[in-house]
Amino acid sequence: MITTIKGTTSAGVQTAISEIRHNLGAGSGMVFTLLVVADAADVDEVRDACLEAGREHPSRIIIATDGSSRSDRMDAEIQIGQDVPGEVITLKFHGEVAQHKASALLPLLLPDSPVIAWWPGAGPAHPSTDDIGVLASRRITDAMGSEDPVAALVERACCLAPGDTDLTWTRLTPWRALLASALDRPRGTVLSGSVHADAHNAPGLLLAAWLRSRLGVDVTFDANAGPGISQVTLTTDEGEVRVTRTDGKMATFSAPDSPTLAVALRRREVPALITEELRVLESDHVFTATMAELASDDSLTQFTSGS
Repeated sequence: MITTIKGTTSAGVQTAISEIRHNLGAGSGMVFTLLVVADAADVDEVRDACLEAGREHPSRIIIATDGSSRSDRMDAEIQIGQDVPGEVITLKFHGEVAQHKASALLPLLLPDSPVIAWWPGAGPAHPSTDDIGVLASRRITDAMGSEDPVAALVERACCLAPGDTDLTWTRLTPWRALLASALDRPRGTVLSGSVHADAHNAPGLLLAAWLRSRLGVDVTFDANAGPGISQVTLTTDEGEVRVTRTDGKMATFSAPDSPTLAVALRRREVPALITEELRVLESDHVFTATMAELASDDSLTQFTSGS
């Protein structure tokens, strides 16, 4: 069921939700509030991603976007029913009201439950101090939604706060799982490593920082034609452990005294990424250590704002 309200308030939205639930005889049972700040052009895509994630995590999803009207008002579209896990509330802010989104969102947060903020696009440089970010205990950005993903990731690494995370990290889950599995077997001492990716690939930069942080050895980031991350090499005293992916889908894995294997290593879409990220509501200590490693790399100061 979809209900549209023009020129409403937070109290009006809450009243409408209560009436809809009463008429449908629907309960709540939602586990958290997800606040999504999206560009108007991306709302449909973002809503689809939220609906897919919501099937695993029924929640109150509030999508906030800017409208085109010059009048100062907030419009709402409320979706509740069998086809919607939880609630999806799309709020369109027009005129001066767009400068006060946080004030309108605060009364709509579910009581006594976690609040998560997600910026699918460019997002703030300092999520924890953003007006909407301060409402949330968990803040999800995506450096890949910025015009300069590497600069965005490095800047966030330098101001990381507890509860911050980035989908750049989530994109690396298959790579990290494969490399960790590869090193579970005795393969000698890792002496150095390298990550090969296109020059402006933020995930590749972060993967190199993760390997340096976990292995305590020099791991370089080497630019090539991509696409994305195309190769990771770990040099050990017994030979090279190498993962090579040239098409963004399948990779080959080779290691000393082991046969070369073909492994699936597909680049994942945003719905899968946000679904994975919503499974973890506490801070990821490995991500925090990796971002600290990235922030400490003096060679990356060229990417930070103001340099």
